[in-house]
Amino acid sequence: MVEPDNSNDKLALLLTRLETAVTALAQAPAFAKPGKLPRVLDTARRVICVEGGCAALQARSQDIESAGLFHGSDWAEPQILLPALTATTLRTPNADTLVIEILSQLRLLAVALGEYQHPHMSAEQAHHFLTQVLAVNLSLLFTAPGEAEREQMGRLAELPHRLLEHLATSIGYEHIIDKLIEEIWRILQQRPIQVDAVKHMITQIAICQANPEIDLGSSGQGADRLVSSLFGPTQACREDPGVEEYQQKLDYMDTSALQSEATGMARAMHDTGLVSPYHGVLVRHLLENDEQLLVEALGLSSTGRDCLLCYRSLVHELIRASVFPATCQGIYGLSLLLERGILYQPAVSPAMWRQLGLPLAPVARERLRLAFGDSVSAEAYLLEGVMCMLGLPLGVGQGNNPTCQSARALSMWAYNDPDYLLQMVAWAARDDEIIMHFEGQPISSRESQSGVASLLPIDLDPVSLLVVPHLDRIYAEMGRRCIGREGDPHRWVNPEFHGWWSGRGFRINVDVNTGALIDLDEFIRHFYATCHPYYNGNQPLIHPQPAGIAVTDSAARFIGWHAITILRVALDPQDCMRVYFYNPNNDSGQNWGDGVTVSTAGNGERFGEASLPFEQFLSRLYIYHYDPLERDELADVSREEIDQVMDHIRRSWGASRLPAEELHAGAS
Repeated sequence: MVEPDNSNDKLALLLTRLETAVTALAQAPAFAKPGKLPRVLDTARRVICVEGGCAALQARSQDIESAGLFHGSDWAEPQILLPALTATTLRTPNADTLVIEILSQLRLLAVALGEYQHPHMSAEQAHHFLTQVLAVNLSLLFTAPGEAEREQMGRLAELPHRLLEHLATSIGYEHIIDKLIEEIWRILQQRPIQVDAVKHMITQIAICQANPEIDLGSSGQGADRLVSSLFGPTQACREDPGVEEYQQKLDYMDTSALQSEATGMARAMHDTGLVSPYHGVLVRHLLENDEQLLVEALGLSSTGRDCLLCYRSLVHELIRASVFPATCQGIYGLSLLLERGILYQPAVSPAMWRQLGLPLAPVARERLRLAFGDSVSAEAYLLEGVMCMLGLPLGVGQGNNPTCQSARALSMWAYNDPDYLLQMVAWAARDDEIIMHFEGQPISSRESQSGVASLLPIDLDPVSLLVVPHLDRIYAEMGRRCIGREGDPHRWVNPEFHGWWSGRGFRINVDVNTGALIDLDEFIRHFYATCHPYYNGNQPLIHPQPAGIAVTDSAARFIGWHAITILRVALDPQDCMRVYFYNPNNDSGQNWGDGVTVSTAGNGERFGEASLPFEQFLSRLYIYHYDPLERDELADVSREEIDQVMDHIRRSWGASRLPAEELHAGAS
């Protein structure tokens, strides 16, 4: 039964009970904790329903977590939680699950506001997470519980509303929509392949705009471009009439009207990186009725137009097989694929014809169905994914999985060796097996043991969904075959796994056995000699190179090792030398502390690239590859430049890895 929220005395009494219950939970041995949980959860539920209850729980969130409330559950590791799932958990009729979710959100709010320094999540990460939670639950925030909620959740329906109101008030109620719009544009500037989460956030904004009961005040400026890109990119679909009615309108349009529609669709697509389902209807209509306007509908330059004309039959078949309202994002992939001109590579065109007729293994078909549904065929979903990956090779994300190596490999192949990527897709989708070689010996994904990921990843694009599980097992098996060798196994695994262009030369600044930093000065000078244009004879990087970074949070604390790809080194518009790199971690815009903030736009980045000033990037680098026959000398770098890199290391992940005298030397 929900307690009335009409008295401060009531809250004080409940908090006393809660503190007693939390203390009992904290003092209980591990095997007895489950028996202490119901009292904590029931009391917390009553506290939430009292005015000021959420704030009181927020203030006690560290004690509640330390007591072991989240132990053994999905909430025990906040860094792996997914904001999108809160749309389900905040509507669950299960009281315990709902209360745990609310307590978890209040814990993150305490982290975001700097009240709780969490060991696994920074304040910026927590703030970012909560912004997305509010985004996917806008309807809950702005409207009272509906009949369905009341029927399913009973009096529990009040709880998520109290939470969201408290989150919105604490983060800044008036800026939620504005922050959300800013966040959407920041993500879209990186041109990810997977845009479902962004589309969902835009849909929530559109729902709020259309609801007369919701007053957005002065917020929401700039939302129209986002909403219209999905629901009304052109005049004929401005009122979002539905794809069937839009098709009827197209049937009666003359060439001039169709050209206007094609131009409008292409402009919206290239402006945002999002494709409207109406665009899919238009492209299919033009293919059958006015194919010369396909160039306009795809928004092609002279390069893309020439490629389309040279491979007209192939492009037409790709559209017929893969472009539907449900797979409309493939249009953007196809457009950029043509702009890259990769069909001119001798093996790519026949490989795409093979993809069109590729029979899918039953397990591949089922995985695609489970992930994407069955509104169109599994073949269409996979073909959409192939076109998007070839068009947006730097838009590949690893999802919520520890498979950065596999995501990096897919991106590298799509970027540098597209026909090899298509071969991998064919093996995985048709044969449910990939065979790669390590030092001359075959490795089968079917016969290999488990990989880095303990579970089969499901939150991936169609290509990654099928290929990553195979690559993950092969990568892990290559690592196992290096057991007993001195040094880091990446020295041997990366060139075999990623491709011949990965340099056989290898540098690392961490002792594998102790974790201590070693040979820093030499490591820094050699990287300058290898990659910095002022020290390597102005030689641009020819092939993307695998590298490893020490990831730190916004407080510059070490988080873990992470695989990236170094793409190029060049001057930015402000004449600052920057390293441009690919990060498979879904969102490259990250604050790594000590003033090291990764940029994704505004500093000369191409779509999908992240960048840092050369010295800042080098301060987080711990392994890289190079060609030992090309350059193996050390650069004559000034002491000032070296100290700049060293100081960043000392103040971040190197703090516990350097000898005391070196730390002292840096501080002095």
